[in-house]
Amino acid sequence: MKTGMRYSLFIVFAFLTVTCGKKDDSSPTPPPQPDGTFVNPLRNGSDPWVTAKDGFYYYTQTMGNRIVLWKTDKMSRLGVATQTTVFTPPAGAANSANVWAPEIHFLDGKWYIYYTAGSGPDGTQRTWVIENSSADPTTGTWVDKGRIFAANADFWAIDGSIIEYNGDRYFVWSGRPDLTQQKQNLYIARMGDAWTITGNSTMISEPVISWEVNGGPVNEAPQYLSHNGKNFLAYSASGCWTDDYALGLLTLKEGGNPLMAADWTKTQQPVFTKNATGKAYAPGHNAFFKSKDGSEDWIIYHANSNAGDGCDESRTVRMQEFSWNADGTPLFGTPVAALAPVTRPAGE
Repeated sequence: MKTGMRYSLFIVFAFLTVTCGKKDDSSPTPPPQPDGTFVNPLRNGSDPWVTAKDGFYYYTQTMGNRIVLWKTDKMSRLGVATQTTVFTPPAGAANSANVWAPEIHFLDGKWYIYYTAGSGPDGTQRTWVIENSSADPTTGTWVDKGRIFAANADFWAIDGSIIEYNGDRYFVWSGRPDLTQQKQNLYIARMGDAWTITGNSTMISEPVISWEVNGGPVNEAPQYLSHNGKNFLAYSASGCWTDDYALGLLTLKEGGNPLMAADWTKTQQPVFTKNATGKAYAPGHNAFFKSKDGSEDWIIYHANSNAGDGCDESRTVRMQEFSWNADGTPLFGTPVAALAPVTRPAGE
């Protein structure tokens, strides 16, 4: 067998085991903690996402065959939060398998969940959206709005997310235009409504720096972050099957156009990397949220507790507060050590 063929088969295997196999909805049982603290990991799982509304946090993660929401008024209590299965795609459908990386957003007075799914083979993975008009997204009916895609980028796509900037809304995702090679880029397109892209997409990032190509060139899981007039996209880079999966950062120039690749600047070094002594390997696929009282910024992400665990069901969800550098860029620091006491988000 040729070396290139061995590499291709490894990549296929890696992607088949990335997030699609994660179905364990149990949570680790942490040791007793002093009042006012919690410990990481919060729960088993991967691809975490959270949003807040009306005093509650709504959390979701990859389950593989369905979409589940957890509802809690305290993120530090996520491990014991109430969970509800809100959507299970019909068997045999184009979105019936490998249900990955759901995100829930409240837009235009309704709830929307964007997620990745396919019919089974990895090459069928695309981005999809469902809609719910209920005030509480764990109740009511979720309506399948179908695929969301740009006409010039109707190829393998995962990790769809939302940017709202200067009164406009954009869809951003990770795409792989050529299935014969492992290379994932970041794309963006303007949205006409919450389930439709209008116009063409633009590629705004491709994995070209050494820390973005460990195990294969990957840019994925883009996450928008805005602070004091500055706008960023955090993203995950390198293969998640390696210990060197890490976060990168794109910065939009002041007054920039998100659809112009030249208006985004890539930080030349990763901004969040493994902490081997703290048993936090391959940290990535993150989301952001505010503390209960709105005074603190928090990052939630998945990581492995052991070297070499890759993209299997050993991944766990962790969170920690982050701060800001003098130049206005986010300072994520180092992944907090597993089982180390962490002060709860302010207001909890």
